[in-house]
Amino acid sequence: MSDEVATTPKWTQLESLERRVLGVLVEKAKTTPDAYPLTLKGLITGSNQKSNRFPKMEVDEDRVMDAIENLRKVGAVSIIQGDGRVEKYRHLAYDWLGVSKVELAVMAELLLRGAQTIGELRGRAARMEPIKGMDELGPLLESLLQKSLVVYLTPPGRGAVVTHNLYQPRELDKVRREHGVSMPNDGPAAAPANPPTATTVSAMPAAPAASAPRAPAPAAAPSEASSSEVTRLREELLELKSTLSAFRDEAETSIAELQSQLADLNRQLGN
Repeated sequence: MSDEVATTPKWTQLESLERRVLGVLVEKAKTTPDAYPLTLKGLITGSNQKSNRFPKMEVDEDRVMDAIENLRKVGAVSIIQGDGRVEKYRHLAYDWLGVSKVELAVMAELLLRGAQTIGELRGRAARMEPIKGMDELGPLLESLLQKSLVVYLTPPGRGAVVTHNLYQPRELDKVRREHGVSMPNDGPAAAPANPPTATTVSAMPAAPAASAPRAPAPAAAPSEASSSEVTRLREELLELKSTLSAFRDEAETSIAELQSQLADLNRQLGN
């Protein structure tokens, strides 16, 4: 597939199962190209897959066929004739979304799992297209943000939570509410409740003579810099946990795909 980006994307909001089907088609095209385009059975299996999916689904043939038909109407999916005249399905997401191949990997993960931290997103999308680190993911998210394809649910930065913008409005409102809690405020400490005024200062006892020994200065309060450092370390820990979770999901997905391929091979061999 070409890495060229379409100049006039055609995307629109989709229902939940339509997003799942489109995400499955993109995922399988990138991770198991030998089994792509997908049959209806393959789409059902991919939609009901337990790993790398949120929410979990249990959908049947009729519901998936309805989703395919709606995706065809909006120009996101096409039907081709496969071997033995079995219909197969392929996505048209590059042109439909107006994205590059790496941007499409990011979008596919968001379609398959919804809101997630940018650390989780990087690890999961990297199984489809190389994304070496957050320095590479940042410009991708900025590009998708300018195309209105992604939404930040928490302030940008380490540990930020993002999602796609293909939800129906009622669903996006719900997602925003679920992640709408402001991030902790680690700004400068508040001013004292009763700061000394000019009157109180004039009423204070005179300072001791210069010859008198000075009392030791009180220990300094934690500085703003220290607070910022603690926040940074917490965010790095959260990102590390997110990345490890993404790697675990990737391993589970790979195992599930290998088991499926082995089962197909056994059936072909008559075992």
